[in-house]
Amino acid sequence: MNSLAQFIPRFQLIRPEEAEITGQRDRHAAVLLPITDKPRPGILLTLRAASLRSHPGQISLPGGAADPGDTTPVATALREAQEEIAIPPQSVQVLGQMAPVDSVTGFRVTPVVGIVPSSLALRGNPQEVADIFELPLDAALDVSRYRYIDMKRNTVERRLYFYLYEGRMIWGLTAGILYRLATQVKND
Repeated sequence: MNSLAQFIPRFQLIRPEEAEITGQRDRHAAVLLPITDKPRPGILLTLRAASLRSHPGQISLPGGAADPGDTTPVATALREAQEEIAIPPQSVQVLGQMAPVDSVTGFRVTPVVGIVPSSLALRGNPQEVADIFELPLDAALDVSRYRYIDMKRNTVERRLYFYLYEGRMIWGLTAGILYRLATQVKND
């Protein structure tokens, strides 16, 4: 068993008050890495609804595009997590955020790391979420479990990460964000 207290000091994060929605891209998004506060913490993930036009049936972190009223990536991530899986923003203890990553779909995505109570009554928005599940944090931080392929899209070379967990394929941006978190914690 691994406690949450063991991992928190090892996260290399930007404090929320130091971050704004900025960058080279006009399209900004944020995702929440909701870590459950329990003896064996986990990261909550969603299976996107098959009816969605963007990334249907893929595993993702709760999040999405910034709205005009969102002044920070934290505001975007918390709003989206509430809309998608009913996490009340006031119940999230935001630890900070990771450096933004550019997606192949043209978004600059900022991962926000936060702790959520394990007792939350999560409900997936049926228009967006088909399932909610938890990836144990110690498993997510095990760098040896990730696989990748290098590929080229529109003359840009990219590394595409994969992670198989209990028959579920986590890949793309979500796996890349989890891999970055794992390498940051490992290298600290």
